[in-house]
Amino acid sequence: MEYTGSRYNGEQRNGRLEGKGEYSLPTETRYEGEMKDGMFHGQGTLYFPNGSKYEAQWDSGIALEGKYTFADGLQYETEKWRYCDGYDRRFYTEICNGLKPAGRSQLTNLDPPRQIPEGCYDCGDGFYDPVSRVVNDYQHRFLRNADDDEHEWIIRTCRKGWDEVTGYKAKH
Repeated sequence: MEYTGSRYNGEQRNGRLEGKGEYSLPTETRYEGEMKDGMFHGQGTLYFPNGSKYEAQWDSGIALEGKYTFADGLQYETEKWRYCDGYDRRFYTEICNGLKPAGRSQLTNLDPPRQIPEGCYDCGDGFYDPVSRVVNDYQHRFLRNADDDEHEWIIRTCRKGWDEVTGYKAKH
């Protein structure tokens, strides 16, 4: 584990991760729960750095059945999913707390939204710098280099760290 940057604190049997424990990945994602033969096995929860979690029943490292909860408490449901479904485009915090008065737009589920560094994009798990093509988390720590597909998607869809005039543009 010292070579991968992972850490484990918990029960072991015959030098293997087995029993209850906490396994931390270098990405700051951590698993708390049961292990068997060095794999997630039994009841366990993955906690992600953004505050979300995935609780599941695991079998030899594979999630058999689970439940994902976003950082704001919204639970993902495959059936009867009513959040951002095409008909109701409100953020979850707007569903819980009501809409803002006219003229005060809510740009993200966080209110107020994160301040994006100049020239960067907010890509959901951190800030993206299109010049260096690097995604850093919200504490400005390296997450990953963006490949061409992710770069194009971020440029096309994510919130920018600068104002840009929108509206009608003449074709000439």
